Amino acid sequence: MGGSCACNFGQQELLALGHKVSRLSLAINQNKVAEVLQKPVPKNIKEIQSFLGFSNYYRNHIKHFPHITSSLYKLCSKDVVFEITKERRDAYERIEYELKNAPLLILPDFEVPFKLYIDVACSLGLGAALDQRQIVDGEPREGVICYISRQLKDSEARYGATQTEFLCLVWAL
Repeated sequence: MGGSCACNFGQQELLALGHKVSRLSLAINQNKVAEVLQKPVPKNIKEIQSFLGFSNYYRNHIKHFPHITSSLYKLCSKDVVFEITKERRDAYERIEYELKNAPLLILPDFEVPFKLYIDVACSLGLGAALDQRQIVDGEPREGVICYISRQLKDSEARYGATQTEFLCLVWAL
């Protein structure tokens, strides 16, 4: 067997699949983010699709991801003229900021209760955060395990506030 082994033992953290993984947390590999963010603002559909695909990979780190990116996703439609408006530039810059400042996500401890926070953004979308309070090195630490979010379907946008909150709760569970 002539292959080389790429094993490292005793490490506190490792870089894998675009993340920095430790025994307690998951972070975005900022070197990957820096590579992508060095590029100029997308100038065509192919470039915006590439940026959105990259950003989407890290959506669990970004609160309200679909709400922020909705104007950018509209640029991918064939019947929309490709134009970077102020709204779209703001959305692009917000995602850049969120990627650079993404929170460290903690890994779940299945022996400890979870907290689920839901958020309904008017008629725009649903969001939730899964949270947990853990004891690390004798100290209590509360952290986010992940964020999830999605846009409302057209029919869901007509729901009342209570119905939308229940929809969000059921969807998040």
